[in-house]
Amino acid sequence: MSIRFYFRVLCTLLLALLAAWLCVALHTPLPWLIGPMLGTAFASMFRLRTESSTPLRNGGQAIIGTAVGLYFTPAMAALVAGLWWAIALGVVLALGLGMLFGAALHRWHAHRMPGLSRATTYFSSAIGGASEMTLLAERFQGRADLVASAHSVRLMLVTLVVPFAMQYSGWHGQDFAASGGAREVVLPGLALLGLAVCAGAWVMARLGRPNPWFLGALVVAMGLTVAGVDLSAMPKPLSNAAQLVIGVSLGVRFTPAFVHTAPRWLVSVAVATLGLIAVCSAFAALLAWCVGLPAGTMILAMAPGGVAEMAITAKVLQLGAPIVTAFHVCRLVAVLLLLEPLYLWIYSKPLQATSPK
Repeated sequence: MSIRFYFRVLCTLLLALLAAWLCVALHTPLPWLIGPMLGTAFASMFRLRTESSTPLRNGGQAIIGTAVGLYFTPAMAALVAGLWWAIALGVVLALGLGMLFGAALHRWHAHRMPGLSRATTYFSSAIGGASEMTLLAERFQGRADLVASAHSVRLMLVTLVVPFAMQYSGWHGQDFAASGGAREVVLPGLALLGLAVCAGAWVMARLGRPNPWFLGALVVAMGLTVAGVDLSAMPKPLSNAAQLVIGVSLGVRFTPAFVHTAPRWLVSVAVATLGLIAVCSAFAALLAWCVGLPAGTMILAMAPGGVAEMAITAKVLQLGAPIVTAFHVCRLVAVLLLLEPLYLWIYSKPLQATSPK
């Protein structure tokens, strides 16, 4: 990496910090995530040379995974396990909505974009696994740029709309999952916890698992908490810093080239994403009534966003982070395991597959 690259990373972080402070002053929800995300996105669209550091983003995901894992007390783990049927319904809904979303995208754009393949629209519409879906689309001769742009728009919109809706609806501060676990920051314990979660992330990466830094840290912290090993709580400034670098990693995608790739495509993805949010929220409200949990918790659990972003939202707004995380992790695993076989089964074109580049 050149000195110029590190200088751009530093300038981007300073811009993100200013945006976060502004959102704190304005009392917006998730100021340390939304501020950097929007500030970096606007700067990128106006041709400023913003840059995201992969090691910093990975570290941010590990911190959030650890913070969420510390919520998984034995009682909370038992509650999550008892919701297996609701989690399964969430997976089925996500897969079904993704397929309908993909069919709609193809119907809207096939006549305007000659050569638009089913692979492009199908993998663009998947709820979860943004980077993995881009690779799968490329494997089946889909347009990776359109798939990546669709997932970027979906993540941006969900990360904006859902937290604002949660905060201004009054569905926050109802955290029934905050009891138990470590309550105080203990520096030696925090150091041991950091080493343990880094080891877990490394193992996940070696195994080729998706989101290894988030999931590896989550599994280790969750295992320790369930076992009653309370090493340390997570310092709030560290959690804020993690949100900042994750926000930057989302915002830098919105370059001028990204915006001008296919405007109608981006608009249709945005409209469809709002529809997904509405349908998932309605289903979540019904599910909340069935299971007797706060509606805000279930709406976050069913939201068509990314696992790290929704885990942050649940943690910051105090809306049952373990339950929200469990729903999103299970959905992510199901999407990654089932979407490719379903594509081959529905469209019956296994010969389209090529070796990954």
